[in-house]
Amino acid sequence: MKAIIIEDEARARSLLRNLLESNCKDDIEHIYEATALKPGVELIKNHRPEIVFLDIEMPNEQGVEILNYFSTEEIDFDIVFTTAYSEFALKAFEMNAIDYILKPLRPSKVIEVVKKVKENRQSNKIQERLAELKKSLSNHSFNKIGLPVSDGILFLPIEEIINIEADGMYTKVFTINDGTLTISKPLKFYEHLLSSEYPFYRPHRSHLVNLKYLKQYIRKDGNYCLLENGNTIPISKEKKDEFLAVLTEI
Repeated sequence: MKAIIIEDEARARSLLRNLLESNCKDDIEHIYEATALKPGVELIKNHRPEIVFLDIEMPNEQGVEILNYFSTEEIDFDIVFTTAYSEFALKAFEMNAIDYILKPLRPSKVIEVVKKVKENRQSNKIQERLAELKKSLSNHSFNKIGLPVSDGILFLPIEEIINIEADGMYTKVFTINDGTLTISKPLKFYEHLLSSEYPFYRPHRSHLVNLKYLKQYIRKDGNYCLLENGNTIPISKEKKDEFLAVLTEI
């Protein structure tokens, strides 16, 4: 694969190049560098890389402004943002299924993300993912979440998620309009993203529930709740009192 590094800090560019050359030489054959977005765009158009490492915050432009320079058909490369950014921005990357590497850069994360790009190219949705990321960063809010499905990324309005259920290393996402989706991320990942700002609660280690769709709380057979889609969700003994307290607040 060919890689391009777009980064205004010379030390950061040099470090990332060294990490790629030392740890990913079997996967990355050529590395090109740019100090700003516009010359980086020229390198992309000239060399057609598979992967672009892009600093999210540069002196004159944000990395997401790369959307201004390419049509949908032209973005056939994966983007990995390098960032020392805020917690909100990290959540924005995760909500929109965007790869990122935190500064200071670590060899293990660089190896991981290069391997992921090589094995699972998802550039057919990168334009949509970047557009959603740009919207999130501008509005400082989230309306959709990018879910990695078998044929790419599905952007689903968060309010359409009824409940999420652990299924080994995968999760099942039950939705209003898209049926049941099997996602290759653990339940804990979605609890982290959804529980703090949305009416999601985890009443059991295997279940995350959108309380908006709670239909009935039933005090028998160990206590469980019934959702509007007909799913029954058990409530663990240690969560019972907390769950009841949550119900009084909604």
